[in-house]
Amino acid sequence: MSGNTIGKLFKVTTFGESHGECLGCIVDGVPPHLPLQTNDLQIDLDRRKPGLSKYTSPRKETDQVKILSGIFNGLTTGTSIGLLIKNIDHRTHDYNNIKNLFRPGHADFTYEKKYHIRDYRGGGRASARETTMRVAAGAIAKKYLFIKHNIKIRGYLSQMGNIICQFDNWNIVNNNPFFCPNNHDILSLKNMIKKLKQEGNSIGAKISIIIENVPIGLGEPVFDKLDAELAHAIMSINAVKGIEIGDGFNVINQLGSEHRDEINQNGFISNHAGGILGGISNGQNIIINFAVKPTSSITMPGQTIDLKGEKVTCVTQGRHDPCVGIRAIPIGEAMVAIVLMDHLLRYRAQCADIIYNK
Repeated sequence: MSGNTIGKLFKVTTFGESHGECLGCIVDGVPPHLPLQTNDLQIDLDRRKPGLSKYTSPRKETDQVKILSGIFNGLTTGTSIGLLIKNIDHRTHDYNNIKNLFRPGHADFTYEKKYHIRDYRGGGRASARETTMRVAAGAIAKKYLFIKHNIKIRGYLSQMGNIICQFDNWNIVNNNPFFCPNNHDILSLKNMIKKLKQEGNSIGAKISIIIENVPIGLGEPVFDKLDAELAHAIMSINAVKGIEIGDGFNVINQLGSEHRDEINQNGFISNHAGGILGGISNGQNIIINFAVKPTSSITMPGQTIDLKGEKVTCVTQGRHDPCVGIRAIPIGEAMVAIVLMDHLLRYRAQCADIIYNK
């Protein structure tokens, strides 16, 4: 199975399944002498892991990461970094009743038709559990980007269902179980999740990510535009169905005189473009919004077919998130960090003479 690697100079390759023995990844291209320890990775892994609150999946995984290689005396050596996380709370028996049918909205049907074999235990490789290693690898990139360039990558829940969460304060985001950016919407979010769990249903979400202090010049036209590669990375996250850069789909109703970001002696007057022009970062904040679909793993009966093509009714048992968008925030941040890290190294490789001699 190809498609397990992202990046050119900063390259991340992941492996593992939802109910396999472990998850792992190889991270190549990390510059030497970066201070790195497991706690640097564990912070974001703890933000993503299930079982942290009654509003997410009750699956209890510690997600304790182990660094296998690429670190010596607390510093990166410039060689490949191997990371491993063991699965400790997998319940394969939860999926015995659906192993011979296709769950609606899942990858069961397409995996079976493509490979003629699939791991039905929680979706196998198609499970969102795979994103654990993306978060671990992204934490390395986030640390480098912040230490070397003061680049900050932060996300929050901007909408769940019909609840629009207006941004108030970054300090609030990591102090509630929803990554909500204000205090007054938290009760409504709790009530929505409670109602969904009672019904056995789920809901979608919108995630916003703001990247600050991005240097000018990241991105490579024509096919490796920065926004194109960010879109590729975000869309690779399970359950993501759409992405916007800057004003996104709001440009449909805008006039050219409204959308263009005029410039004066102090810089850009507005940021409708979301920090990227012609596929290259322009020094402004990069603004990303992405949509996460409602999980299809619900206990409400749904119509499907089995392996023989016979009509059956599907009820998905197990431990699932009423809104997978909640735990998508650190995943989105990680994928952005991986792309920016890769493009920063590409920029340095191609333009070093200009950088250091101008």
